[in-house]
Amino acid sequence: MVEIPLAARLRPNSLAEVIGQSRALGENGPLARLISGDQSANWPSVILWGPPGSGKTTIARLIGDNEKAHFLELSAVSATVAQVRELITKAKELKNLYDKPTILFLDEVHRFSKSQQDSLLGAVESGLITLIAATTENPSFSVITPLISRSLVVKLEPLEDADVVLIMQRALESNNGLPGASFENEALQYLAKISSGDARRALTLMEAAVNGSSDLVSLEMAKQAAQATIAYDQAGDQHYDTISAFIKSVRGSDADSALHYLARMITGGEDPRFIARRLMILASEDIGLADPQALVLAEATAGTVERIGMPEGRIPLAQLTIYLSLAPKSNRAYEAINSAIQSVAAGETRPVPAHLRSTGAVGYQYPHDDPRGILPQKYRDGDEVFYRPTEHGFEAELAKRVEMIRKILPR
Repeated sequence: MVEIPLAARLRPNSLAEVIGQSRALGENGPLARLISGDQSANWPSVILWGPPGSGKTTIARLIGDNEKAHFLELSAVSATVAQVRELITKAKELKNLYDKPTILFLDEVHRFSKSQQDSLLGAVESGLITLIAATTENPSFSVITPLISRSLVVKLEPLEDADVVLIMQRALESNNGLPGASFENEALQYLAKISSGDARRALTLMEAAVNGSSDLVSLEMAKQAAQATIAYDQAGDQHYDTISAFIKSVRGSDADSALHYLARMITGGEDPRFIARRLMILASEDIGLADPQALVLAEATAGTVERIGMPEGRIPLAQLTIYLSLAPKSNRAYEAINSAIQSVAAGETRPVPAHLRSTGAVGYQYPHDDPRGILPQKYRDGDEVFYRPTEHGFEAELAKRVEMIRKILPR
C-alpha cells in the first residue's frame, strides 16, 4: 500500500484551516467570491502565481469544492492538446446535462506551450470553463497575453517562518499527521527556515526526520534528515545557488563547469524557459558588443526550446551554453546604460538643442551630406562619456570607430 505523503494528508478542507495568504483569501480579497461559491456573476478565471508550497493547489481545490460547479484537474507537465480538447468536450456535456459550469484547475501552466495555452482560449472566453491556473513563474513571461487579459492574476507570497511552524505543529497534533512524534522547538524552527516558505517541503522534511522513530527529534536529527533528502529544489537555496554558479561559469568562460550546472538544473526539473531567459540576459550583460551574435543565438535558442520542449530542449541549451562560455566578454553596454540612467537621475537633463527639436529646428546638418556620414555637430549639452568599449572580440572594431567619431564630434 502506497503511503499518502504528509502534506497531502494535511491539506486544508476549509478556508478556516488555511494558514497564511490572508491578503488573497480575506473577506474582501480577490478570491472571496470564488471560494464562497457565489455565482451572482460570472466567475472570473484566475492565475495563482506563487512559489512552491504557498497554497496554490489548496486554494484551487477550495474554489472547486462547492456544489455549484464541476471541478476538473489537469497537470501541464503531462497533459497534451488532445487531452485539453477532450476535457473541454466533457465540460460541454456537463453544461448541457446539469447546467453547471466547470472549474478547471491547471497546475504548472507555465509548462504549457503557446499552442496548448491557445487551445483553452475559446472555452475560457465563452465562460464554458473557469480556469484556475497555478504557476511559479511570472505570468507575464510564461502565460500568453490573451489568457492573462481574461484572468485575475493573484500573487501568493512565501509563507512566513511562523506560519510554517504552525503548520508543522498541526501535523504533530492531527490524527492524519504524525501522532506520537515530537520535535524540539529548535528543530521546527530550523526546518521552517530552510524550507523558505514552502509548507510542503517542511512537512516532507518532518516526515523524513521522524522516519518511524518515536524519539524526540532534535535539531541535529533535523539537520541530518535535511541533508539526506534535499536535492535540487526549484524554490530554495539550491535553485538560486545553482543558477548563480551556472551564470558565473559562463561569464568566466568555463564551458565544462557551465555544462555541469546546466545538467544539474535539467535533471532537477528546472523550467528550461527560465534557463533560456537567464542566458538571454547574460548574452547582453556579459558579452554584449564583443559578440553581437550572442543575443541573436540566445533568442533563437529560447524560441527553439519553447517549440520543441524537453527532453530535446537540452541540446540547444547546451549548444548555447558552450557558445556563450567561449565568446569574448564585454559588459560595457550594460555599464553604459546604467551610467546614463544614473546621470539622468542625478538631474543631467538639459534642454534638447534647438537644431534637434521636432518642430522649428534651425541649423540642423544632415550627416549623409558628408562623405564620412558624420558631421561635427553637437547633439546635447554635456560631455559625459558613457560607452567605453573593450578590446575584446568585435568590440575592438567598435573601439576604433568610437575613437574616430569622437574626434569629429564637438565636445
